[in-house]
This record gives sequence, structure tokens and C-alpha cells, in this order.
Amino acid sequence: MYALVDCNNFYVSCERVFNPALRDRPVVVLSNNDGCFIARSEEAKAIGLNMGAPAFKSRELLREHHVAVYSANFALYGDMSARVMKTLDDFAPDIEIYSIDECFLDFSGFGRFDLEKYAHEIRRKVRRNTGIPVSVGIGATKTLAKAANRMAKKNPALGGVSIILSQPQVHAALEAMAVEHIWGIGRQYAALLHNHYIHTALDFASAPVPWVQKNLHITGVRVQEELNGQSCLPLELVRSPKQTICTSRSFGRAVTSREELQHAVAHFASRCAFKLRTEGSRASLITVFASASSYADREQRYRGTQSVSIPEASSDTMLLVKVAERALESIYREGYQYKKAGVMVSAIGSNCEPEQLSLLLFDTDPSPAKQERAGQLMQAVDALNARYGTGTLRVASDNVSGWKSRQERLSPRYTTRWSDILEVKA
Repeated sequence: MYALVDCNNFYVSCERVFNPALRDRPVVVLSNNDGCFIARSEEAKAIGLNMGAPAFKSRELLREHHVAVYSANFALYGDMSARVMKTLDDFAPDIEIYSIDECFLDFSGFGRFDLEKYAHEIRRKVRRNTGIPVSVGIGATKTLAKAANRMAKKNPALGGVSIILSQPQVHAALEAMAVEHIWGIGRQYAALLHNHYIHTALDFASAPVPWVQKNLHITGVRVQEELNGQSCLPLELVRSPKQTICTSRSFGRAVTSREELQHAVAHFASRCAFKLRTEGSRASLITVFASASSYADREQRYRGTQSVSIPEASSDTMLLVKVAERALESIYREGYQYKKAGVMVSAIGSNCEPEQLSLLLFDTDPSPAKQERAGQLMQAVDALNARYGTGTLRVASDNVSGWKSRQERLSPRYTTRWSDILEVKA
């Protein structure tokens, strides 16, 4: 058996934890650059604010209903997510952190438990420890647990907990679920299924297996088996290393100078290097891209991309920044107003994999001793930034002033910055 614990309106809930005045009030969180809605409270959904809609198109609605609007505070959300996951770790022998606000729990051998009571205890303890409300769905497979969780969130009468284990429970749950809401069925597959008069999850679970295999391939077959109670998706206790890592941003204002664009690219390359070290990986290929607004006049549109191989795979910030800046030199064009840029690293391998050193010199000594010193330096940099805050120690060209994304409604970083910690006065 599996349980799926999902945080309710997670980003909004994080804001409400530290600002109780937001409870029962419509609240929305905006994407990077304060562009679109990426999280909405139930009250915000009720007045017609749609996920992904541009905020500027809803100005009158926001003003009329006194909606609280916040810029995305990912430092706060990431830290609150870690606290939720740490609490959930006490409730099962194995867990899979599926996303920033979702976690699967392995309930194998929990048959002697009162599962409904246990699920309510999970909700109570997470709320007590973090202030975040969660919903719990329990089923014989991960897909059924996902379906149960959806029921728990959509039906207030269930009290945030839904369990579908018996055949009648499964039948009723699948009959009430449209195919587009099945975990693993995307928009194109859903359209295909509707065209063949397969409208509900129960219809899909009962569809002929050869037809499903022919039209939805192995993915569809696994989803169908999961809906029929055959577990095909075990917990991923160890996440596979990423094959590509990308950091990019839309700028808060148009960037026209080479220097500002270079600062942005250096910042993105530094973040990629840090993520590589967090994964215990190294990259051999770096790609830099920069683009002007796609809404500008045709002669003002531009997008440049350049990829550069690194002779020795690396996660050294200074080396990756140097390579990224060289790639930028080949794509930068005067006279354009750049609105977005980014850096992507790929051809990623583990630090544990043996590597053949290059015979070429890439403005650096490829000797193992030099690489070891660079690794020690990066460890020291990461340790200092972990202790005193991100960006405490960085390369000189990593400068976020000027080009950074617009975040005019950013809440304090209550849990990750000393100066933002709430003070309680008697």
C-alpha cells in the first residue's frame, strides 16, 4: 500500500504560516518577474483567477476582491518543504519525495493499522510542526494513491483523508474521475481517449490491453495496470542524477549592455556549478543562450545559442563561469534589448566515474593536483555560503544588481535569513 501526502496550495500556505491575516482571504503567488499566477488559494480560485494567467489581465479583479499578491519566495518554500518532508519521514520506513509539495509513503505491512486514524495523525503532526495543511490519499498502488489524494482535496466532507482499498471503493473512485485527471495521462493522450469514448478512469482501466499498448505504449499499459491494483511503480528511494541542469531568468527590465548580460550569465553558470556539486556530478558541455523579446518588432528579435565542450568534466564555478563567458562572446550582438538568458550544463557524469585527462590545455592545468585544489576550494566556498547565506562568497562577475527579475511583492525569508526572523515582543 502507498500513501500520497500533498501540501494544499503549498506556496500560498507558506505565506499564510507567517501572516495569519491572510487566512480566509484570496491569495495568489506570481511567477518569476511577477508575471503569471503559479499558486492560488481556494478563495482566489473561486473568484475566477486561473492558473498560469497573466496577472496584469486581472488587475481589476485583484483590486475588487482585495487579493493579496506575492512574488515567489522560493527560498522560503524550499525550506518549508524540507521541514514537511522531515516530519513525514517519521511515519513510514521509506518515502519518496516526488516534488516540492508531494511525498509518497510506503505503507507495506500497515494492514493492522487503523489507516484513517493514522492518516489524520499525519495531517495533525505536519500542521503542528510546520503550519502547512496537507491531504492524504491511500491506495494499493501509487496511481490509486494519487487518485485518492485528489478525492481528499476535492471533497471537503472527507476531512483531508481518502482511502480506496476495497474493490467497491476503487470502482467508485475511478468512475468519478475523468481520464485527463489520471496521473501519467497527459493532454494528448486524454484527447485520444475521449475520441475513442474512453471518458473516465474506470473506462480506461477496462479498455482492451492490446489497444492500450498500441496507442499509449508501455506508459499507458503501466498506468492501466496501476489502476487495476497491480503495482508497477515502486518507490524511488534514490533519485537518479540529473542529465541536464539549466538556470535561466527573464530580466526585470531590458538589458542592453554586454557587461550586464555577462553578469547574468556568470550568475547562472555559478548556480549550475553549485547544483552539479550538490548532485555529486560534473559536466562536459555548457550551453549559453540569450534572447530579445519575442514581442518586439521583427528587426529587434534575436536569439543566440552557443555550446562549448569542456575537455575535463568539471563542477568548478570559476572554470564554468569562464567557459560560459566565452560562449556569450560569440552570441552577443550590439543593439538588442535582451529580455532573457540562461546557462545549461549537460553530458553529466558522476564524480566517482574514472576520467581520462585531456592532452589539451584549456587555460588551465589539467593535472589531478590542480583539480583536487579546485575541488577543495569549492568545498570551502559552499561551506561558507551554507553558513552565512547564498552569495556570501562568489566570483566577482556574479552580480545580480540591475538585471535581476522583478520581485516587487516578495515576502521576508522568515526561515533562511537572520534579519527576517519574526520577533515576538511581550
